[in-house]
Amino acid sequence: MKRFSILLLLFFIILMAIPACSKHKQEKTAEELAEEGKTYFEKKDYKGAIESYEKLTDWYPFSTHAKEAELKIADSHYHLDEYEQAIAAYNEFSQLHPRDPQIAYVLYQIGRCYYDQLEQPDRDQTPALNAIDAFQNLTMQFPDSDYSKEVSAYIDECLKNLAEKEMYVGKFYFKSRHYKAARERFVSVIKNYPDFGLHQEARDYIDQCNTHMAEIIGSDS
Repeated sequence: MKRFSILLLLFFIILMAIPACSKHKQEKTAEELAEEGKTYFEKKDYKGAIESYEKLTDWYPFSTHAKEAELKIADSHYHLDEYEQAIAAYNEFSQLHPRDPQIAYVLYQIGRCYYDQLEQPDRDQTPALNAIDAFQNLTMQFPDSDYSKEVSAYIDECLKNLAEKEMYVGKFYFKSRHYKAARERFVSVIKNYPDFGLHQEARDYIDQCNTHMAEIIGSDS
């Protein structure tokens, strides 16, 4: 009997808590949260925008405002330079709404997330490779989009970084007297990348590598 009384008491406590939780959840409507998020976003308070929009998507996932909130969450992360979170949010949006009119914009923004992380040529160039993939994906899917028309300059900048990276590594090998490895890098600059003012320099290094390699062969014979 005592155990039954305790269980009954717990049941009534839980029952009383449900309306309180429901009241807390419904303290703002989807429309109010959407307007709140928009206000934060326009004031460039992106953390506040994320908080409001996430409440909207959590509390009202089937609201007419939910899709816009998902996109604004991604945009807010982008403006905060939180690129990994932004990319994840953009990808989730594209998976949930693959035929949405905003998909071209979403693909463009994914590319920008990678592009904005470009490093100097002597650093890791993974962002450049990822940016090129993202921008090419955009141009293949939406060749007539205004966003597709913007990305050629970004792609060229990424390719320039990659070419300069090859030159940097080639020069490192050259100084280390690894002439065969150096030559492969300089050849790659000419074969794989447009001329960003590097082709003639690469050819000069190739000639020097060939000379040094011939001298080494001659001295060994």
